[in-house]
Amino acid sequence: MLDGLSPARRRFVGAIVVLALVLAVVGAAAYLLSRPDPVQPVAQDAAGPVLLVPGYGGSTTGLDVLAAGLRDDGRDVTVVQLAGDGTGDLRTQAKVLDEAAHQALERTGAESVDVVGYSAGGIVARVWVADLGGASIARRVVTLSSPNHGTQLATLASGLGSTTCPAACQQLATGSDLLRALNDGDETPAGPRWVAMWTADDATVVPPESGVLDGATSFSVQSVCPGLEVGHTDVPQDPTVLAMVADQLDRETPGAPDGSVCAAVSP
Repeated sequence: MLDGLSPARRRFVGAIVVLALVLAVVGAAAYLLSRPDPVQPVAQDAAGPVLLVPGYGGSTTGLDVLAAGLRDDGRDVTVVQLAGDGTGDLRTQAKVLDEAAHQALERTGAESVDVVGYSAGGIVARVWVADLGGASIARRVVTLSSPNHGTQLATLASGLGSTTCPAACQQLATGSDLLRALNDGDETPAGPRWVAMWTADDATVVPPESGVLDGATSFSVQSVCPGLEVGHTDVPQDPTVLAMVADQLDRETPGAPDGSVCAAVSP
């Protein structure tokens, strides 16, 4: 095929072929290097420390109650302190969670962590698993009254500007870029076992069913304990919700709890 070409043109064509091969090899290598490491799920029969991730604004008041209850059950618990005032970019907060998780593993010698994310904290946990390697060290992830598909309150507030609705608020709006990325395809990436709990009385996560996660063990607290009244801010302090969270963390395989947890309701 090249016999009819002059020596100079044959050398030129040969150089083009070599260059194309080099570019193909470099492109393939770059693709392979850019691929995430395969997720190696941790063992489900060995529970490690628990990390509790606060909601929007970073307040730990409610989670301190949940932490105390889990410690009474013998669990090692850390309430994560979010960056700044807890209203900044949820991706930044996910990096804080990542640091806290590795510190807990180093401190305890455990091989995995359980994470409970309350409200926006559940979205922080999802970002951590999806984008920051949490999938390989999280045994269980529980989203607790989290706006997994956004909340109408943030959607309305996002139209009032960044002063009224900072970065995290805008990311919690229905259809935000962050939520679209998390919910595109697999809402519960491989690695941890997922649980999504919410309350039908939620007036902050609107609609409350935004707490559902496809692929997770998802349930409302009222589907387990009919008649239970618990609002958004009371969720992490409610004794029945605590019993449900503990039940999901203690199980080797998550599943909707039975009515025995309803005995935790105060008379």
